[in-house]
Amino acid sequence: MKKPYIICHMMISIDGRIDCAMTSKLPGVDDYYTTLDEINVPTTVSGRVRAELEMAESGEFHAKNTESYGKEGFSKKADATGYEVIIDTNGKLLWPDASGMAKPYLIVTSEKVSKEYLDYLDGQNISWIACGKEHVDLARAVEILAEKFGVERMGIVGGPKINTAFLEAGLLDEISLLVGAGIDGRGGMPSVFDGLAMEHDVTRLKLIDVKKFDSDAVQIRYQC
Repeated sequence: MKKPYIICHMMISIDGRIDCAMTSKLPGVDDYYTTLDEINVPTTVSGRVRAELEMAESGEFHAKNTESYGKEGFSKKADATGYEVIIDTNGKLLWPDASGMAKPYLIVTSEKVSKEYLDYLDGQNISWIACGKEHVDLARAVEILAEKFGVERMGIVGGPKINTAFLEAGLLDEISLLVGAGIDGRGGMPSVFDGLAMEHDVTRLKLIDVKKFDSDAVQIRYQC
């Protein structure tokens, strides 16, 4: 299959936690963006939860006509060197008009999304991809990103749900972790990957590089 080179890039405490409020306090937090630039991923992918907190407008889309789209398709509203890709399975998030954005939004939904929501995205000049009957077909989505949108490299920068979905689908080529010099230790906080079945085997990795920063943060890169 034709697909982009995909890197999961996250900042973590030394116990593997990724809560944003916590990581923002870790020594080395400024190195996160430096390392993100260095791994050269013009297109980045986030899940619905992170997008709702950091990118989307407040509120939720409610279709007056709930007829589903019911097929695979895409709409390309902009040619860009990179996209801000958001996985929103059912099509719920609200967005500002994206005309003229240097890094435009690109929403990926399942085929059960309402036609009305896709029309709404078109009206906001936002590109979209619909694929997968009940859930987003990530393997097909990355093919469309490569073939129709020219995406060659992209970074997964979301939470454990989206990270794990790409891992489970076998789509990750590399994992880049910036380990801040601090411990979280609180019970129940999110980790880089979580939610696989108990019988799932260990995913073995190959070390590519280790880099230490003056902040005492360490970047570790693994090939999947």
